[in-house]
Amino acid sequence: MADHYFSHNPQSKSSPKKWKYQLRGKDYTFESDYGVFSRNEIDYGSKLLINRFEEPDAAGDVLDLGCGYGPIGIAVADNFGNRHVVMSDVNERAVALARKNAELNRVDNTEVVLSDQFSNLVGRQFASILTNPPIRAGKRIVHQMLEDSRNALLPQGQLWAVIQKKQGAPSALRKLEDLFKSVEVAARSKGYYVLVAFNG
Repeated sequence: MADHYFSHNPQSKSSPKKWKYQLRGKDYTFESDYGVFSRNEIDYGSKLLINRFEEPDAAGDVLDLGCGYGPIGIAVADNFGNRHVVMSDVNERAVALARKNAELNRVDNTEVVLSDQFSNLVGRQFASILTNPPIRAGKRIVHQMLEDSRNALLPQGQLWAVIQKKQGAPSALRKLEDLFKSVEVAARSKGYYVLVAFNG
């Protein structure tokens, strides 16, 4: 099997690197590595999602689903310090990096969970779920993540997803419209769509 950023245990040789990046007007330090998504910089879609995210009315935890090395969850946790932010990923290397990056940036209202989608999050519900889904894993898996996210949202909760138009944003939008009563395109930029679905 080819080694992907959504592999459970990446076989690529580890070669960690640190760099700084500004998100929502704050400077952060991140450590990344081979075998994780967008190892050299925060990808444009994640940055757009971080910048456009708004806190929901619902009380409760926030989930960064497919967190990679943690930029989305860490930035959200840092900017919304009253929220407990869970970061989850199937990739063991990504999970270790997300934990390290939360410590590097002194963001302590976080929890990092090794989980294949919701496998280790059974029974937990969230006020917001954010995801930059693993497009290369295929449409079936991405749509399953959206469907399972619907079931993991609290009443009045919100699902935020960023997807490129050429990589399936229109079909993801249709899927969300089937699952939720209210869906909006919160942002369009450089071919990326930020979609937000409202649970009630």
